[in-house]
Amino acid sequence: MAVEVSVLVEGGKAAAGATLGSALGPLGVNVGQVVAKINEETKQFSGMRVPVVIRVDPNTRAFTLVVGRPPVAALLLKEAKKEKGSGKPKTEVIGDVSIAAVRRIAEAKGEDLEGRTDEERANQVIGTCVSLGLTVDGEDPRALLKTRLAARGAR
Repeated sequence: MAVEVSVLVEGGKAAAGATLGSALGPLGVNVGQVVAKINEETKQFSGMRVPVVIRVDPNTRAFTLVVGRPPVAALLLKEAKKEKGSGKPKTEVIGDVSIAAVRRIAEAKGEDLEGRTDEERANQVIGTCVSLGLTVDGEDPRALLKTRLAARGAR
């Protein structure tokens, strides 16, 4: 039976430090190989924290990786070219993202989001913009959500 180790690493910058070393060392896995593989598979998420599950077969010491997707907030912040969200999201705007970027993020996250349709998933991403202090195409995301929901109800 495989043993699973879950970690959150910065894309392309995993290190054989205390977290991975202490979790994988007792399993007899070559930590350097695991780190190299994680960095190779997460390099496209550079600058973002990515969930990774390492499955190790203790008998053969073979491992497989399951690389998750970064959180919606991290994808939005990367799109807005910001390090972190607003400390006062209701009053302080830190940046802007396009509705096209919102749709791309919703599509990339896919089934990770709760919505049943692309529109519902995009609305979830817009909701995250509220929490981060981001506008969408220069518009307050709360107002945009009201407009989108009203339009949906009119159908």
